Amino acid sequence: MEYRLARAQAITRRHFLRNCQVGVGGAALASLLGQDASAATSQAEASRADDPLAVRAPHFAPKAKRVIYLHLAGSPPHLDLFDYKSELVKHSGEDCPESFIKGRRFAFTSGMPKLLGTPHKFAQQGQSGVWMSDAIPHLAGVVDELTVIRSMNTDQFNHAPAELMLHTGSPRIGRPALGSWAVYGLGSESQNLPGYIVLVSGGSNPSAGKSVWGSGFLPSVYQGVQCRSQGEPVLYVTNPAGMDQSLRRASLDALNELNRLQAAELGSEETLTRIAQYELAFRMQLAVPEVMDLSRESQETLDDYGAKPGEGSFANNCLLARRLAEQGVRFVQLFDWGWDYHGTSADMSLGDGLRKRCEKMDRPVAALIKDLKARGLLDDTLVIWGGEFGRTPFREGRTAASALLGRDHYPDCFTMFMAGGGSKPGIVYGETDELGFSVAVDKVHVHDFQATVLHLLGFDHKRLTYPYQGRDFRLTDVYGEVVPALLA
Repeated sequence: MEYRLARAQAITRRHFLRNCQVGVGGAALASLLGQDASAATSQAEASRADDPLAVRAPHFAPKAKRVIYLHLAGSPPHLDLFDYKSELVKHSGEDCPESFIKGRRFAFTSGMPKLLGTPHKFAQQGQSGVWMSDAIPHLAGVVDELTVIRSMNTDQFNHAPAELMLHTGSPRIGRPALGSWAVYGLGSESQNLPGYIVLVSGGSNPSAGKSVWGSGFLPSVYQGVQCRSQGEPVLYVTNPAGMDQSLRRASLDALNELNRLQAAELGSEETLTRIAQYELAFRMQLAVPEVMDLSRESQETLDDYGAKPGEGSFANNCLLARRLAEQGVRFVQLFDWGWDYHGTSADMSLGDGLRKRCEKMDRPVAALIKDLKARGLLDDTLVIWGGEFGRTPFREGRTAASALLGRDHYPDCFTMFMAGGGSKPGIVYGETDELGFSVAVDKVHVHDFQATVLHLLGFDHKRLTYPYQGRDFRLTDVYGEVVPALLA
């Protein structure tokens, strides 16, 4: 049944028009866009057909060749780390101004909440004078490398849809992740490793699950491959009992020949993906154990990151991200679960709970930025840090009477930062109002942020598209504008 369906799809009018390069579809394209554009498109598609992960040129010269994206799942409280509000501290414990919350919905808060100033001390850091919390002293040491965006904005206030919105451009499951778009557009510089690798810490996947690194409607060769810093790095890549390398090679050769016959008959992208994935898995058997082995690092480097070989930690993953970037992996994404500071327990409170959590994040992120710079990689490696939304300037409703402080979800404003990869160092972009309720200057919607990241990778976000369900889709959907002030 599956074979008959695939064959039927291959001969429908839609598939003929989409896939035919020299028939009426190709003729129409040439007449509309010119012979040069048609030839360039055909060449790009032929390149993907021969090798889906082959290196391809972007629309214009990129500033960044690769991305390391550090996502703190649950969303760190920006008002306690990067966005200091002296007026909020002054009026802490007072009722919120009614005009700020009237008609608004919040995840866990109703009625009249109390304003909550930060319990942490802030000071201006570096030559750039960025206000930063005493909970992140190591990041304060690299602040002049950072592009701090205090005016981020999203449409979603629950974790899963907000994560999907940030990483795929849509709050609904089914769209390709940013990393998938990057590898689809650029290919991979590594012959022996996936172009898009995901590392998870904190004991859980993000709330949106693996959809935040899925390939959606793009061929599945572009989805993120999850690796582990503890135990076997990639499950099911090693040879099963009774099969050596020569037998595995012979088996793959036979399977690939069958897949090539099917691809020639049906022209299926997923068949070509299957061939590429089998071959990559074979090469990964040797490459992955080596690159994931942190014992190859010096003790000084391990100490800088706070990494311990064999553990499944955020520190280990930050060091692995640098090692993967060195090996040509295009997009490395780290998800660290456990940043949902509602104040529901001592560990999830804004005082000592946040400080202890930051101790596990602050050192390795600062070490990663320093390490990349020392190795000459920061100039063309874009480092991104942040969560999926912000936190409220008032106490979360369920814990309002508790001694433990917490904040509710808040989509209107939050903070992210970038470093390297063509981002403008040592600046703060955007401002929130004096109490932190809304963006006052230079709002950056998540679609604008996505457009800017793609620009740094050399893409016009409006032209990086994929045909699906009768129209060309893109990461930013029909929204988003590049923010020039964020570019070096």
